[in-house]
Amino acid sequence: MRTDTKFIQGIKAGLPIALGYFPIAIAFGALAVQAQLSWIEATLMSVIVFAGASQFVGVSMLLAGAGAAQIITTTLFLNMRHLIMSLTVNDQMRHFPQSWKNLLSFGITDETFALLTLGGTGESQGKEWTPYYVAGLMGTAYLGWVSGTAVGGLGASFIPPEITTAMTVGLYGLFIGLLVPPARKFLSYGVIALVSMILNTTLGLFLDSGWAIVLATVLAAGLGIVLVKEEA
Repeated sequence: MRTDTKFIQGIKAGLPIALGYFPIAIAFGALAVQAQLSWIEATLMSVIVFAGASQFVGVSMLLAGAGAAQIITTTLFLNMRHLIMSLTVNDQMRHFPQSWKNLLSFGITDETFALLTLGGTGESQGKEWTPYYVAGLMGTAYLGWVSGTAVGGLGASFIPPEITTAMTVGLYGLFIGLLVPPARKFLSYGVIALVSMILNTTLGLFLDSGWAIVLATVLAAGLGIVLVKEEA
């Protein structure tokens, strides 16, 4: 199949994620400006970091007066789950040139990971992945996040706080929407998601939220290896 066709397929696959990211990024941009960042700084943060959860946490800590060391440490632990996701995606991209893998690793988020690994068959599950397909998918999601941040930062003075708060819920709704179709098809995916939620909630009672997320991810991933192997 032609390269441009693969790229367009990737863009189409990434559009639902981009549309979900856009209003959430608007909320982030507005919140960042409330934390005394300029809209350019807020947008640049999305350009460089591209990790919604850690960006919200970082800005919230800025509002609370936390120092740089605290923010860096907290977001580092929060993003450690990306190591696990990257290992999984990298294994399925092992036939890609190293330069492509280096570039595309930046675009791995919870939502792109879910779509790539739980998407079903064919392109969306790695059987026919090409660098251009993955680039189209991740690039579209990335543009949705960055452009939404810019809009939110520029319109921060016009967006009511209630609307900003409501928009942040969309991140959870987006991920649930990506999880439900494969969970209906394979029971093990639903079980893994439920176990990870229970583990994260339980561990969060005793540990910092960053460590709770990391440990819950590792333990649920271990369960996933067993369940998915048995189901296969």
